[in-house]
Amino acid sequence: MRSSIEQKIDEAKGQEIDLAPLLDVVFILLIFFIVTTAFVRETGVDVEKPTAVSAQKLQKSVYLLAITSSGEVFYGGTNIGVDGVRATLLQLSRSNSRPLVIQADKRVPTELLVKVIDQAKLAGIESINIATAHE
Repeated sequence: MRSSIEQKIDEAKGQEIDLAPLLDVVFILLIFFIVTTAFVRETGVDVEKPTAVSAQKLQKSVYLLAITSSGEVFYGGTNIGVDGVRATLLQLSRSNSRPLVIQADKRVPTELLVKVIDQAKLAGIESINIATAHE
């Protein structure tokens, strides 16, 4: 006859933990976090922004354009130039209209900045902001 300790050891060996429900929960949480995350499309270049005392944080769902100190205009890591601003923003604003934030380097000439803003207005963008660093 077997002792009670041997029977308990045999019963413990026969029991397995079913991990399928745990994996289901983990995947559902992963999908939830992916869907609810607000994705911001970065410009892909670093610019040295001018400082301002009145700097404020804007909402996350904006279009971001960057103007480098060498005069290049970037959207999503691609150099679109001043001539590509209007076409790019027209295509983006067809689905939904969002504010535009221009990340201009502090050494960018005013004339170039005005040209980019003008092209954005011609594309139908109503809210145009310039990114600054808080002083």
